[in-house]
Amino acid sequence: MLPKELSALASPLNDQQIGQLQQTMSELSPQQLAWVSGYFWGLSQTEQSTTAQSSHAQLSVAAQPAGKLTIIYASQTGNAKGVAEALKKEAEANDIAVALFDASDYKGKNLSKETHVIFVASTNGEGEAPDNALELHEFLQSKKAPKLPNLQYAVIGLGDSSYEFFCQTGKDFDAFLSKQGATAFLERLDCDVDYETQAIQWRKRALDKVKETLSNGDAEVVQLPVGNAAHVESQWNKQNPYTASLLTSQKITGRESGKDVRHIEIDLEGSGLTYQPGDALGVWYENSSELVAAILEQVGLSGIESIDLDGDSLSIHSALVAKFEITSANPQFVTKYAEASASKKLQKLVQDKDKLREYAGNTQVIDVLKEKKTKLSADELVGLLRRLTPRLYSIASSQAEVEEEVHLTVGLVEYNQGEESRFGGASGFLAHNLEEGDEVKVFIEHNNNFKLPQDDNTDVIMIGPGTGIAPFRSFIQEREARDAEGKNWLFFGDRTFTQDFLYQVEWQKYLKSGVLNKLDVAFSRDQADKVYVQDRILEHAEQVWLWLQAGAYVYVCGDANRMAKDVHNALITVAQKQGSLSQEQAEEFINDLRKAKRYQRDVY
Repeated sequence: MLPKELSALASPLNDQQIGQLQQTMSELSPQQLAWVSGYFWGLSQTEQSTTAQSSHAQLSVAAQPAGKLTIIYASQTGNAKGVAEALKKEAEANDIAVALFDASDYKGKNLSKETHVIFVASTNGEGEAPDNALELHEFLQSKKAPKLPNLQYAVIGLGDSSYEFFCQTGKDFDAFLSKQGATAFLERLDCDVDYETQAIQWRKRALDKVKETLSNGDAEVVQLPVGNAAHVESQWNKQNPYTASLLTSQKITGRESGKDVRHIEIDLEGSGLTYQPGDALGVWYENSSELVAAILEQVGLSGIESIDLDGDSLSIHSALVAKFEITSANPQFVTKYAEASASKKLQKLVQDKDKLREYAGNTQVIDVLKEKKTKLSADELVGLLRRLTPRLYSIASSQAEVEEEVHLTVGLVEYNQGEESRFGGASGFLAHNLEEGDEVKVFIEHNNNFKLPQDDNTDVIMIGPGTGIAPFRSFIQEREARDAEGKNWLFFGDRTFTQDFLYQVEWQKYLKSGVLNKLDVAFSRDQADKVYVQDRILEHAEQVWLWLQAGAYVYVCGDANRMAKDVHNALITVAQKQGSLSQEQAEEFINDLRKAKRYQRDVY
């Protein structure tokens, strides 16, 4: 149906024509509507042409069968969405008609109507599909999945090879489509965290193939309408970050705490950057010069040796400071260095994938290099390393409260290796390398999978131990600014009440004012038996169930390896005991909450 406000405007169509148009358009899919829009636009331009011959030529192009590329992205933190959006722009520049879909907005049965589809898929947690792709992922495994003999497709997967199920979601979609009879027009690409260069090259090959097969097949390339305005976005992004300045870096754990957690405030004044509660801030950081010097010494380099990078020549010292990941190791780095150094210990480790992942996840680059001293050239060294990628931090503020600032809650990664200290790359940069007023390059990473309910009357349950508290500070600030009527319940946990109760004064203020209705805390080391947030959830199982039955949303933020799994299992137990459900029914109930976006997680 046409919107009432549009049909009410003065129209060159009579009532009968409008009625026919409404009936026809109501039967079209979103993809067909997108094409028809461009088709009609082309016709209108044809009518305005001053040359009859030119008019006829334009009309004949528009009237050809519609060859179209559909791009579907499965994205948790925004990386896959960014690749998909870049692919769409490049398709448009190649005069390919293209439609872009969030996986949650795409109906799986419509794949049978497509000719060319590209999936851009990230992997969440331990091989799980991102939240926005859960239904589509499930549908394509079911008996309802359509046969796809006429579909040509390609898949690009994004992941982290440090995890066991590397790029699993991309592999899944590839397998699902192939099983239903679809044909891959390009081999799947599995990308690691430093995916930019690979993704650019793959996108070009994919679009060359699409253009070739669209041109040579039954359908022709549809010329997109000139001047079809794209959605206007901020000029500041991952590739072009905004140079902000540090306002505050304040330690918010006690003197006796075993952890150093910082409250960080960054000035965005004049940037035009906007964000919503649940979004993340991308931080481009620089590595410590001291760490760079130690690595160079370990491999026998002075630091003045030059390398060619992206068409520029720069010293190896400058490259290690700003262009490469030199803190966290990864399985590929360990494997490559095992070969380069001929270290028997590392070569044995490489044979066991589980032990390799564990070692790489708990060892920094400098300490892998110290397993066996080996001289490397500058090019050999950078050939072992990943390119530097920004760190994403959950935003701990609402712009309704802080305006042109953005706040973060950053846990400093810090431990001792023998007599030497080791620090995280980004957290060490923010905590130790920056003084107030210093510059830091940032961008906003929007997260549509972690958002407050649109209805302010909806209750929310927030579960965020440790630095997982960050987004819930933004949630509460936003709910207070909007005078939201829905109730707010926070579960927070950490080691000790006196040293690790992050933002304690603020939470007590919100509790006193009534903005926060319930606060339950779990300090694991304040008693003989350790107590965690999942234990508090089970203690209040009846109330949690009543809130869920009344429509509450549940949010979880923090550690993915243990906490998120334990909280998930606790919620299933609540559903079992309070809802008198079987294990299978309870799991289905919780899974349905995720599909309905009433159970959202931001875990890492």
